[in-house]
Amino acid sequence: MDTLLKKVKNIQGEACVTIICSTHRTHPENERDPLRLKNLVKNAEERLYNDYEKRFVWPIMEKLNEVVEKIDHRDNLESLLIFVNPEMVEFTRLAINVTDRVVIDDTFATRDLVRAEHEQEAYYTLVLSRNNARLIKAMNDKAVAEVKGNFPYKNETLYNTDKLERNTAGSDEKLIEEFFNRIDKEVQAALKEHPLPVMIIADERNYTHYMNVADRKEMYMGYLNKNRSDESAKIHHLIDDVWPAVHEINRKRNAQRVEELGRAVGSGNFLSDINDIWRAILEGRGQTLFVKKGYFQPGLIAGDEIMLVDKFERNQKVICDDVIDEMIEHNLSFGGDTVFLSGDELEKFQNVALITRY
Repeated sequence: MDTLLKKVKNIQGEACVTIICSTHRTHPENERDPLRLKNLVKNAEERLYNDYEKRFVWPIMEKLNEVVEKIDHRDNLESLLIFVNPEMVEFTRLAINVTDRVVIDDTFATRDLVRAEHEQEAYYTLVLSRNNARLIKAMNDKAVAEVKGNFPYKNETLYNTDKLERNTAGSDEKLIEEFFNRIDKEVQAALKEHPLPVMIIADERNYTHYMNVADRKEMYMGYLNKNRSDESAKIHHLIDDVWPAVHEINRKRNAQRVEELGRAVGSGNFLSDINDIWRAILEGRGQTLFVKKGYFQPGLIAGDEIMLVDKFERNQKVICDDVIDEMIEHNLSFGGDTVFLSGDELEKFQNVALITRY
């Protein structure tokens, strides 16, 4: 998902179509998903033909229809996103709820990809013991897949068979830490292309030994103090164990971000007027953009000015479907980040606020 965001967020050009569709994981609910998607594709087609010449629209619709035919709705999560323009087409599934909509603009609508990075908790679980290690990729409370290749990683050589040495304090611990050091190297290799935080399932003693030798301790978000060395344990049972701890870690992280907002209001490094926010972002002064979940706002963007419009005007070609999405993308391009809040913290700020760098 992070790779897709990097690919699409900086693409600019005529007729960048984003289709955002809510879907379902289970049968029979997911039987209705193809019709829901079909209706959104129809909406995109009508808008494209209203705004562009037929010869320009044909290749876009061809790409769109081809990718729709390839989508297997039995693999659906909570939502489906499709990105298509004259040169490319991509789709992805997300484990977050979305508002169904079609966005046609000079850039793709990426806010749900950004939001997914905060709400869709993708992570790895390292199941650790002194005999073996398993690595499982998960998303929220669902196991995605168990990493294969060099995993499961077994301790086949680092045993102490000398009785005298085994009675010597520290000898076994050194062998175990060497085994854990090798596991750490394998974890780093497995996460090289798609780095995500790692949650460890291990008893406290093994976790302590492992962190003593871990090269990049920042990779590991914490641990669940539990012995799950049984190699036959189903991966979904392991994620059932670890998810409450992961969720609590992330809840505390989000609470800290809300505290940041409160401190910024007190210090004056804070903006809530939508035009003030837009200008600060364009100047590269945006640090963290706070957005109410589910808040979308169409508008007319003219340089450093935004004129908000009624939602019924959003289908006009000159109107930006969602100015908040434009803010998110520009703030990202300057190294800023975005936090989505589901409570009432932003109610007094009209659903959007910005912490500035200065």
